[in-house]
Amino acid sequence: MFDVDAHRKIPQIGNVVIGDDVEIGANTTIDRGALGSTVVGRGTKIDNLVQVGHNVELGEHCILCAQVGIAGSAKLGNHTILAGQVGIAGHLKIGNRVTIGSKSGVMHNIADGEQWLGIPAQPDRQAKRMMIAMQRLPDLLKKVAAWEKKLGVNE
Repeated sequence: MFDVDAHRKIPQIGNVVIGDDVEIGANTTIDRGALGSTVVGRGTKIDNLVQVGHNVELGEHCILCAQVGIAGSAKLGNHTILAGQVGIAGHLKIGNRVTIGSKSGVMHNIADGEQWLGIPAQPDRQAKRMMIAMQRLPDLLKKVAAWEKKLGVNE
């Protein structure tokens, strides 16, 4: 917290609740809650190098792959999968059975059963269409330049 002219520490006095059959990989950090609990649901598997922020709630049987970062107070539903290097902004709600593809940056709530991808993350079908369009862009620009030359535009 910024107070007058300096940053002041706010004591984190909450705890971490870890369900049964949870696996936590090496160099993973799970912040305890600011006031309440940070919760890791039963059967959740967390890979190496993951950051789980304060007051995050992970549902049951989630999978968090390497280098995932979840900001404070985000809530993930049951059976949710976060591929490697996914980032989740704070205070978001990610539904049940959601899959988020590698290197995605999530800045919006996601409803149950959806698949998202990209930076910023969006429904995977839309993200894939945009990726394909980007791959075709150099050829498209050459074609436009050829048409402009043919038409005498921008001379």
